[in-house]
Amino acid sequence: MSAQSEIEAVRRMVLKHPRDAFVSDLSIARQWRELGYCGRPDLHGAADEFDALVELVEGFGIEVLFLPLDDDVGLDSLYVRDAAIATDDGLILCSMGKEERRAEPGALERAVGEWGLPIRGAITGDGILEGGDVVWIDDRTLAVGRGYRTNEEGIRQLEEILGDSIDELIVVPLPHFRGPNDVFHLMSVLSPIDRDLALVYSPLLPVPFREWLLARGTWLVETSEAEFDSLGCNLLTLAPRRCVAVAGNPVTRGRLEAEGVEVHVLRGQEMCLKGLGGPTCLTRPLDRG
Repeated sequence: MSAQSEIEAVRRMVLKHPRDAFVSDLSIARQWRELGYCGRPDLHGAADEFDALVELVEGFGIEVLFLPLDDDVGLDSLYVRDAAIATDDGLILCSMGKEERRAEPGALERAVGEWGLPIRGAITGDGILEGGDVVWIDDRTLAVGRGYRTNEEGIRQLEEILGDSIDELIVVPLPHFRGPNDVFHLMSVLSPIDRDLALVYSPLLPVPFREWLLARGTWLVETSEAEFDSLGCNLLTLAPRRCVAVAGNPVTRGRLEAEGVEVHVLRGQEMCLKGLGGPTCLTRPLDRG
C-alpha cells in the first residue's frame, strides 16, 4: 500500500462528522459569515448528506477514522484534507493560510496520537501550506499550488521533509482569481482520476502546468464552465476511474462517464456548496493501493 497517490484504491481515510464540526445551530450562526460561507448550513441536512457519504465509502470496504469534537476549531474543520498531507512514512501537518483554521493541524495531531499513527513532520514558523494545494501526480512526483493558502516557505519546508522520498516537486503558480479570501486551491482546478486521466478546469490552470500534464500523456477532461462554481471540478477518486462528485453537475458527469469513469453522486448542498468544499476537501485518505 502507498499513501503517495490520489488514484489508487482507498483503504483508510479520515472524516469529521458535521455534528462534531458544526456542533450546533448556535455555533453555525456565530461563524458562517465570518468564515466566508455562501449561506448558513443546516446542521441536520449536512448530517444526512454526510451519512450518505460514509455509507458509500464504507460500502467499498474503506475504513473510516472520525475526528472528534474539538473546542479549538470551527466549522471549517469539516474539510479535513487541508490539515495534513499523507506520505508513506506518516502524516505531514500543515500550517493553514486561513487564520481561522490555524488550530486544525494541532487538533488532528491529537487525534492521530490517539490512533497511533506516525507524524513525519510539520510546517512551522513562516511556512504556510494547505493540503488542498498538494497533489500526488505519481508516488514520486508532487505538484504544489503556490497561492494565497500556500507560500514559498511552506513549499520549501515540505520539500525538505520529503527529502529523497520524491524525485520531483512541481510548483504551480495559482491565479489571483477572486482574491485572498476565496477558497481556491490547486485541487479546485485539478482532480486526478487515473494514471493517464484527470479532470481539470483549464480557464484557471496555468499554461505551463497544463502543457506538462499533457506531455506526460495525461488526458484532460474539461469541467463545464457553467459547473465550476458548483464544485464540478472537485472529485474524490476512490479507485482508478471510480469517483465521488457533488450532485448538480450533469455536463461534467457526462464527460467523465464518456471516458469510462464510474461517478457516484452525493447531495452536498449543506456540507459542500455552502462552505465551498467538495468531496476531496471532506476526506483525508491515509492508505491506498
